[in-house]
Amino acid sequence: MPSSDILIVGGGLAGLFCALKLAPKRVTIVAPVPLGAGASSAWAQGEIAAAISEGDTPEKYTRDTLLAGVGICDREIVLGMALEAGARIDELLAYGVPFDRDLEGRLAQSREAAHGERRVVRVQGDVAGKAIMQALISRVRETPSIEVLEDRTVEDLITHNGRVIGVMLRDAEGRRDKLAASAIILATGGIGHLYRVTTNPAEARGLGLAMAARAGAIVADAEFVQFHPTAIDIGRDPAPLATEALRGEGAILVNRAGHRFMVDLHPDAELAPRDIVARGIFVEIQEGRGAFLDGRVHPGVRFGDHFPTVAEICLSAGLDPAMDLVPVCPAEHYHMGGVWTDARGRTSLGGLWAIGEVAATGVHGANRLASNSLLEAVVFAARVADDLSARDEQTFDIGLVESFLRSPVPQTPFLAQPHLEERLRDTMTSGCGVLRDSAGLRRALGVIAAIEQEARDQLIKNMCATALLIGAAALAREESRGGHFRIDFPHTDEGQARRSRLTLREARRIASGL
Repeated sequence: MPSSDILIVGGGLAGLFCALKLAPKRVTIVAPVPLGAGASSAWAQGEIAAAISEGDTPEKYTRDTLLAGVGICDREIVLGMALEAGARIDELLAYGVPFDRDLEGRLAQSREAAHGERRVVRVQGDVAGKAIMQALISRVRETPSIEVLEDRTVEDLITHNGRVIGVMLRDAEGRRDKLAASAIILATGGIGHLYRVTTNPAEARGLGLAMAARAGAIVADAEFVQFHPTAIDIGRDPAPLATEALRGEGAILVNRAGHRFMVDLHPDAELAPRDIVARGIFVEIQEGRGAFLDGRVHPGVRFGDHFPTVAEICLSAGLDPAMDLVPVCPAEHYHMGGVWTDARGRTSLGGLWAIGEVAATGVHGANRLASNSLLEAVVFAARVADDLSARDEQTFDIGLVESFLRSPVPQTPFLAQPHLEERLRDTMTSGCGVLRDSAGLRRALGVIAAIEQEARDQLIKNMCATALLIGAAALAREESRGGHFRIDFPHTDEGQARRSRLTLREARRIASGL
């Protein structure tokens, strides 16, 4: 039965950055696919925010984040992240990330929705996520203290005396095994594929959140799901993304009649917070008018040069974004909720840390500010690395754990049940989607429970656990705030301006009506 000093579950930005920061400590990264292939970080077009330009300050950045988060961000956590941004950008540069620079050699920065300043650092316009991942993967491959186990899916956490001591995993051939570790870091990403339309890779199924919850961890802010307003609506799964930076550069939203509908809904029009833009687009589509991104004037003929990824996607679907309207729709993009952590990335369970989208640090509140996710990932990855580097190595006896885990691993066959996954995705979209109400949430929770009962595949069971947490938290919050919009409670209630916390047991109680 193998063991590792530190085990990182997930091969995205947060996991890789943390592993590099931990060197020369011995670290094992377990990833379900080859590094980078299943990471939402690699797909990020919106780039990474940092208050490092002249006239900008961490305090201004904090203010914008708090406004987007609609009253429930942890201010001290946000300010701390903003203060650390410059150091993390410098480290990414040292790892070889080729951020864009202006003619004077300074980092080039653009503005995105709900940011009061130009503070978004980019690579070739819209390929920062891919560039960052390529640089970090190269460094990880070169680092002798880091072992990478690819094509292994972690299915469960193993606990002993209230502490997480290992994981149960399955390899590409379906064989199961156990892996012990003195510290386990969840970096498993988001929940996108719980929904019918998402911008996330297929690996984003909420599995890390489910495993932590099933082990007893506290989950925070599960009801807050961000739907990116402008997924490119060309029938692909995952749906390709039209970066928010396009609207920052002047692209507008129109319906089939050419009406610029966001002007009617918010003073900032297309640069309103994401939840407002997503609902505006959703209503236009629902009422048959359609929604389109119009970049024919801005960026116009410069579209392909400034946003090559979006241009390539459009051209592959027979659209020239410099000349044609591009159909868009809301798509699940980011989960503000996750496994609750403190300022050091520690969860409520001993031996378990969480970073990246699977974690709920208090940064995002009810609605993530654009381009905050990549910064949060590296800031908290560095904090977890510091926390683990400072710990007392004698507090954990890996030999005792290995002895405890030496029992045979039952080799249960992998049983794919794709029809259940598809049913779950439709249920989450209709009941826990852009617009919610009590009746829809209760119906969804009933279907989720039925799917969970029928599931034989651990992957489906984990997806159901995360879906249950989202639905139960959404049912319990009887107001509208950020990414959570209740038709039956359409107003924000300042009496509920607090983060939600619940366990899986409590979520099941809410779902059952007890």
